[in-house]
Amino acid sequence: MLAIKSPRAYAHEPGLRARTGQFIKSYATHIRIFTSPRAWQAVNPQLTQSLETCGIRWEIEYLHGECTDAAIDTLKSNLQQQQAELLLAIGGGRVLDAAKAVGSQLPEITVVNFATVAATCAAWSPVAIIYDAQGGHVRSQPLGKMPELVLVDSEVIAQSDVRYLKAGIVDALAKYYEFYPYLRHNPHDLALDLKVMTAQRALDVYRQHGAAAVLANQQQRVTPDLVKVIDASIVLAGLANSVRDVLPTPGFAHAIHNRLTHQPELHHWLHGEKVGYSLLVQSLIEHDGEPDAALLALLRQYDMPLTLAPLHGDRRAAIRSIAEQIKFPAASAERLPFRISADALEQALLATENAF
Repeated sequence: MLAIKSPRAYAHEPGLRARTGQFIKSYATHIRIFTSPRAWQAVNPQLTQSLETCGIRWEIEYLHGECTDAAIDTLKSNLQQQQAELLLAIGGGRVLDAAKAVGSQLPEITVVNFATVAATCAAWSPVAIIYDAQGGHVRSQPLGKMPELVLVDSEVIAQSDVRYLKAGIVDALAKYYEFYPYLRHNPHDLALDLKVMTAQRALDVYRQHGAAAVLANQQQRVTPDLVKVIDASIVLAGLANSVRDVLPTPGFAHAIHNRLTHQPELHHWLHGEKVGYSLLVQSLIEHDGEPDAALLALLRQYDMPLTLAPLHGDRRAAIRSIAEQIKFPAASAERLPFRISADALEQALLATENAF
């Protein structure tokens, strides 16, 4: 069975934060805002002025740490106590994922996601990524309900650190390199074909507009190139994740990423940076120790880490431990055209010790 689970609507324009109230008032006039201090600063004073003009009452709650089960439970409790009609999440992946998780548990609550960075496809993606308090991956939680609306203001994203845009580009292009290998053994799977075609379109956007978009972000300017890249990182990557079938096709590089989140020395890496390094590891396994040249060029172009940071203790033993603890479903591994094992992972991780 093929299924596509996506938000009901998507709105992206420069200056949108000043019209947020107009989008919200058709759904509710009593809302809870869930955000981070940095994201809240990035959208104001325009957003609060817009809410006030539209007669919308709100209470605000900040996420100061990770998207944890505890943070989700607290937000859920506060929403119910407030009796809010709508949850407006403003921020990056952690904020948006927590809001999605809560909305999925409360059918009566409308969720609107306002993405302030284009570092992931979290605003759109049909899963919430749950971490522990230290930032280690716990699980990827499928959503029973999607956001009603996703809002993006390219002026806000143009003001953000360009590192987020680069990480988002790599997290999105990963979808192609993760999904395409499945086609070799599953050429007639329509869901997989749709995922790969959508991911390929995002990759094409980055090849044509990625460099110009990065330059625009560095100059804090909104340009057509930046707009196209933002849409590719949120919509196209999110849509590729939204197509589902009976047979799962999880991304192998993301499975490597999940283990890397438990490495304290790597906590300063963004999600997309961990994914970028993990793509290199996947490519080394897939191509018998020689990374795909086009992929490697993209990783270099967007300044992804190509070797592990210094690790505590014996480095070789730490790498072996990482390799042994990477988890990937056996049924999904059988659908891939390369063999996954702890030994193969260890050899690929060690290969990244050399300069690429």
